[in-house]
Amino acid sequence: MRALIVDPDAPGSLRLGTNAEPQAAPHQLVVDVRHISLNRGEVAFAGRLPAGTVHGYDAAGVVVRAATDGTGPAVGARVTAFGAGAWAQRMAVDTTAVAEVPAQVDLADAAALPMAGITALRTLRSRSILGRRVLITGAAGGVGRYAIQLAALGGAHVIASVGSSSRADGLAELGAHQVVVGLEGVDRPVDLILDNVGGQQLAAAWELLAPGGGVQNIGWASDEPAVFAPYSLVSVGPPKTMTTFGGVHEVGPDLATLLEFVAAGRLSPEVDWRGSWDRVTEASQALLDRRIAGKVAWMWSGRRPTDAPSRRAGGRASPPVPRSPGPSRCRDHGRERVVGDGRFVVGAVRAQGTASDCRSSRNQLLSPPLSAPLVADAGRRARGC
Repeated sequence: MRALIVDPDAPGSLRLGTNAEPQAAPHQLVVDVRHISLNRGEVAFAGRLPAGTVHGYDAAGVVVRAATDGTGPAVGARVTAFGAGAWAQRMAVDTTAVAEVPAQVDLADAAALPMAGITALRTLRSRSILGRRVLITGAAGGVGRYAIQLAALGGAHVIASVGSSSRADGLAELGAHQVVVGLEGVDRPVDLILDNVGGQQLAAAWELLAPGGGVQNIGWASDEPAVFAPYSLVSVGPPKTMTTFGGVHEVGPDLATLLEFVAAGRLSPEVDWRGSWDRVTEASQALLDRRIAGKVAWMWSGRRPTDAPSRRAGGRASPPVPRSPGPSRCRDHGRERVVGDGRFVVGAVRAQGTASDCRSSRNQLLSPPLSAPLVADAGRRARGC
């Protein structure tokens, strides 16, 4: 079968090659992969893996072999999956790491959820966020964009920090109450920080943390050390905490939660680049250069586009699942063109209408039915991360 494998001599240390068919354990099922998605960290660290490794963790497709222990979805089920070796035509994955995809959700969007979506969801569940101030650094990336939306749904005051003004586009429409470059303009303490940047910005963000607050270390995009001033980690009052994140065990139920949000139009997968497998070098470099706002999703070449977005008259693809049931002027539209077997979204998704128009419609989404589990399960479910 074809797969994206690690090759230190290839551009970006990844190339299309062949690999043996996956051998499933009794508690695993086999997925015929229709779409995969890339995360910047996976691409950046591909060269550190042994040559020949089938890389990647995010995929969506159709079950072609059910688990022999009787658990998990049946053959024919549409699923999204999280597990090693996802960037291949078929993958074996634990039944506890998959979720069935609702009929109204595109498989390409489902493939964009696992790593970034689970990271955002579980780090937000590290403490109660209802009525709290949440700072998200590196907010224009895949994790950041999910975190903005989920934090807003959970009732937080969301502050989105980006590296430059050009990276701020669309974040207010996703639910950010304040969008800043670096930490400029953050003049009040925050209760929770989801940090994707590290370096000296992390040390500066620590000074903004309220007593009893916490930092979740997710990424280190700055590639710079963080130097804390003497005694800056000592404070009087409720302790402040800094925690690493890596809890990706048994993610199936959380994948199902994310898919419910997408199906209801309350969570946008934020796929900014869609294309076919033969463009691995182009997509990888765009991710590394931060020219992509959100996620990259690929369709395996030769697929009939039944699992891709439906086509409208003129050959253009339909827009993503709307972020809200609000006025039509707030719907998302991306500039796009059809390329080969996939869809390449040229620019960041933009929202028509003013920020206030979109904010007004998004406020309708904070009703209890779907936002309550995000808050009520904060302590209980975080312990299982």
